[in-house]
Amino acid sequence: MRFLASAVGGALGGALLAATLATAPAAQAQTKWDMSTGYPISNPHTVTLQQLAKDIEFETKGQLRIVVHPNGSLFRAPEIARAVESGQAQMGEILMSLLVNQNPIFGLDSLPFLATGFDDAFRLYQAQKPVLERILDKRGVKLLYAVAWPPQGIYAKKELRSAADMKGLKWRAYNPATSKIAQSVGAQPMTIQAAELSQALATGVVDSTMTSGATGVDSKIWESLTHYHTVNAWLPKNMLVVNRKDFDRLDKTTQATVVRLAAEAEKKGWERMRAYNEESIATLAKNRMTIVTPTPQLMADMKKIGDEMVADWLKQAGADGKEILDAYAKSAPRAAAKK
Repeated sequence: MRFLASAVGGALGGALLAATLATAPAAQAQTKWDMSTGYPISNPHTVTLQQLAKDIEFETKGQLRIVVHPNGSLFRAPEIARAVESGQAQMGEILMSLLVNQNPIFGLDSLPFLATGFDDAFRLYQAQKPVLERILDKRGVKLLYAVAWPPQGIYAKKELRSAADMKGLKWRAYNPATSKIAQSVGAQPMTIQAAELSQALATGVVDSTMTSGATGVDSKIWESLTHYHTVNAWLPKNMLVVNRKDFDRLDKTTQATVVRLAAEAEKKGWERMRAYNEESIATLAKNRMTIVTPTPQLMADMKKIGDEMVADWLKQAGADGKEILDAYAKSAPRAAAKK
């Protein structure tokens, strides 16, 4: 009888142990996520992503591991948003303005001369963020952060003194806004993403573009073009998003860790891009590219196009657009009071 009791007790103990192991928190098992981005490993945006992934893995003690796939190696830039929404990739970095055809709010930061420097671009982002989060939430994704590119300038094989000098250029566009500018000045737009830019320039498919000093350095643009005009038209943003269902599967502690570290990464990302803007312009000049201060006529021509694009955008964006622009205007720093 004593042996039988011992055997029964052992069986019950084993069953309880098995049940305990079976119901142990899922957080004990490692979760692996894929993060897709369209930019090379050396780009400051990608550097920020890589550091975030390392920080998350460290602070979760390896329970959440994020693999960064750079340069469109997992999904090409235009495919990343859909991949995250469908759960094919858990996280993705997206050029916000690529989604403007789905909702005009995504095109806000590509409106010429609405925000021309980092401070104004950040204020514009803060005004946009509440609306942006509502839109993304309906798409089943969560915004983790957004970081601006440096200001956009115009690259060409000659100095451009007015918009008339841009007529007939084979213009690389990367979003609807850059296509619209090309059409407005009589250039020929061709949509080419950053990963394919070097080849398009080398083969003569395009001979001009509007983009940042950072992209110019990434693509070694001086090998094909000679002049960079610092019109500082706008600062487009990349946003990092996560599939909402995948995020919700994390335990609350891990969710809080991801959100906190993403906020820290956002701050560092903006700082990194400020510094890289100056470095990239210096790198262009070092490689014998002529850095051109735009003429008043070129700026006036570009500003006219910009005003038209802002007016058109506001008609499309409706109440959401008005909410954002009103908040942006209210956040403008006040001039120092006269003594």
